Amino acid sequence: MTYQEMMSHIYGLARFGMKPGLQRIRATLCALSDPQDAVQTVHVAGTNGKGSTAAFLASILTAGGHKTGLFTSPHLVAFTERIRIDGTEISETEVVSLADRVLSVAPEGTTFFEIVTAMAYLFFAEQGVRAAVMEVGMGGRFDATNVASGILSIITPIALDHSQYLGDTISMIAREKAGVIKAGRPVVSSSQSPDAREVIRKHCIELKSPLYMQGNDFSATWENSGFVYSGLQWKLHALQPGIPGRYQAMNLATAICAAELLEQQGMSLTPDCVRTGAEQASWPGRMELFAGPPRVLLDGAHNPAGAQALSEALADIPRRALILVAGVVGDKDANGILERLLPSADSVITVCPSVPRGLTSHDLADHCRSLGHQAIEAGSVASGLETAFNKAQPDDLILVCGSLFVVGEARAIILSQTFEPFRG
Repeated sequence: MTYQEMMSHIYGLARFGMKPGLQRIRATLCALSDPQDAVQTVHVAGTNGKGSTAAFLASILTAGGHKTGLFTSPHLVAFTERIRIDGTEISETEVVSLADRVLSVAPEGTTFFEIVTAMAYLFFAEQGVRAAVMEVGMGGRFDATNVASGILSIITPIALDHSQYLGDTISMIAREKAGVIKAGRPVVSSSQSPDAREVIRKHCIELKSPLYMQGNDFSATWENSGFVYSGLQWKLHALQPGIPGRYQAMNLATAICAAELLEQQGMSLTPDCVRTGAEQASWPGRMELFAGPPRVLLDGAHNPAGAQALSEALADIPRRALILVAGVVGDKDANGILERLLPSADSVITVCPSVPRGLTSHDLADHCRSLGHQAIEAGSVASGLETAFNKAQPDDLILVCGSLFVVGEARAIILSQTFEPFRG
């Protein structure tokens, strides 16, 4: 098969949806000689910030001279973004070869995400990766990435999201996320709400897993000279994170604490590695600014907590007017996202993501009106961007947000790249 033919085939596995349980991924990996056992895996679960945290940690490990795999989802523009080694994306040729081998042994009904996860573990094992930083797709307990034993678990801030699958309270969602905790293995947690913190604490006690919590065991602040980290043994000043946004302080601090613990487990790392890795880290589509004019800012902000963080970060970006281009997936809390962003917007353009679950631009505009704001219904992301550019003055800021699907499509348009819309 060609790359395009293979992509069409594995994207078609979306018909199997999301199915709990690890039996299919275990059977698949067993048939491939259990490649997940050949790498040291760090699981990164949570609701917000897990991608950025994973990117920071992978960059730090690479800066320390360790061959490091990074597995993330969804992709923004192209499937190859999901699987990387030392920052380099997997090639299309390697995708075809790996997918063919995984599909040949996968049981009937194996899902898209399970196939892709198996491809990542197989690729990392055969390429001699020492550490694999695996971003959990959804939840944790039954997520396909959780088939690996793991040497350390990270849990970023937990918020209400995917409630139809994970539960409709913070405690219920936290129990699913805490499923990545492994007996006797250390756990690093970002700052959490009281309900989530209590669930994580109890899981760690039951499994005798040492817990390192932001605010108790490590902290992050901003000074005029830059980011400051104070942790278990390391204290670092004047860091300049490669991923912008003041809210990244929590994500970077969580990654650095994880690096400290990995160093204690025998993985050679130093504060200098942390500095280099933090400054070289990148994570497209999160507070990503294109210079313009007019400037365009891309940020996922796909739930109320993410939208609140984005709203606060906007205070650091000067502009004449803010033109908001927003698109939301239908199962997300559109009002919760909008009510945090609309007060900063001078004009609003609604769009629809190119995925089956996308909320129509008409329906999203109705949400805006119910909150007391007028909106222009643009339809597609391309049309929304065109409308925004036609409307903007040179010193305005165009903000594209509300969904990583919208951000990915906008990024592809800005960079004149081919966009692969399916996200599974």
